[in-house]
Amino acid sequence: MNTVINEVKSPRTGDSYYKIKHSSGLNIYVWPKEGYRSSYAIIGAKYGSINTCFTRADGERITVPDGIAHYLEHKLFESAEGDAFTRYAETGASANAYTSFEKTCYLFSCTDRFEESFEILLDFVQDPYFTAETVKKEQGIIGQEIKMYDDSPDWRVMFNMLGGMYHNHPVKIDIAGTVKTIAEITADKLYDCYNTFYNLNNMVLCVAGNVTAEQVLTICDRMLKPDADFTAKSFLEDEPYEIVKPYVEQLFPVSMPIFNLGFKERADAVLNERQLACTDILLSALASPTSALYRELMDSNLINSSFAYELFEGPGYCAVIFGGESRAPEQAAEMIKRAIAQIKENGISDEDFDIAKKAVYGDAVSALNSVSSIANSIAEYHFNGNEIFTYIDAIAGTQKADVEARLREMLDTGNCTLSVVRNGEE
Repeated sequence: MNTVINEVKSPRTGDSYYKIKHSSGLNIYVWPKEGYRSSYAIIGAKYGSINTCFTRADGERITVPDGIAHYLEHKLFESAEGDAFTRYAETGASANAYTSFEKTCYLFSCTDRFEESFEILLDFVQDPYFTAETVKKEQGIIGQEIKMYDDSPDWRVMFNMLGGMYHNHPVKIDIAGTVKTIAEITADKLYDCYNTFYNLNNMVLCVAGNVTAEQVLTICDRMLKPDADFTAKSFLEDEPYEIVKPYVEQLFPVSMPIFNLGFKERADAVLNERQLACTDILLSALASPTSALYRELMDSNLINSSFAYELFEGPGYCAVIFGGESRAPEQAAEMIKRAIAQIKENGISDEDFDIAKKAVYGDAVSALNSVSSIANSIAEYHFNGNEIFTYIDAIAGTQKADVEARLREMLDTGNCTLSVVRNGEE
């Protein structure tokens, strides 16, 4: 296969980037930012914590322990010669990695010596090194990380909510797994996962900032090892629309109660750009700091500046989550549900729609000034089959009727779970 390069332009914003299908099979995006000193690169595999049951390249269907994607992320930085972080320290780059429910990503940012840091990234991601000894050594480290998350009220309130919403979907399972499940991880199982999901055709590379497409391609041509075109297939159990239970509570030593109110949505397919634009405008009109609901919650002393909302979606799952600190979480949740019922009955005012649309559009365009936001967004959009300029155009073209039609499809006040973490001494 030959490398195919296309330039993608936005007449609306005046920006452009290069979309490249490399001869190795890797999808590459390069966004040069003239006048910028910094550069940012991220490479990701469409492989996260929910992918525990899948078909290997040889056709065998297997199930692996919970937490193995996160475990693999940790181990991939190691090699027989040493640690990738040590190599990054020599170039001055700031490196990191993360595992989410549906992807694993490795990244770095730098202001100079980009090519050296980029070579480190492509090198260790393509060169796994797992042995029985090194795998066992990591169990204690990740075990401590799991216990740290168990002691985090913000983490617990979220996963308690997910457990109250989802019957079968593995999104309710902690990304890092448990101390028990990670004890089942072996070098062979890590190689099974790596060889299945870290195929370049199942990955994406995004680079933005003080770089050129030629600079990136020169290194990619030299370092990328071609992979056979194989699409990993994962298996998820059927998930009913209805929640498991409407309320979950955990006692925790917190100074103020924390809540997550999750509305379980239908998840037949990942949302397209138009649906995303309508949803983002709707949520801004409903609950942003300029909304009537936000002001009412603040005036009632039911929330503080920690209050936030998000669309939470991925393969087989979708929810809208509101949350933060509250002296009376049940009252805050009822006020949110009442506001949703009112907006469904009365619609969105022209003024609220215009304010929300401008805010969402402004946020989307201003994010194009950040090289990390650009690269992370493009990676996210790529895995979901979406495109960043198409999303911005969708925001600009959204009408109030579109948002109200989207509202009729979501935020079912009879299908939500309230999760609360509070001090037992209250």
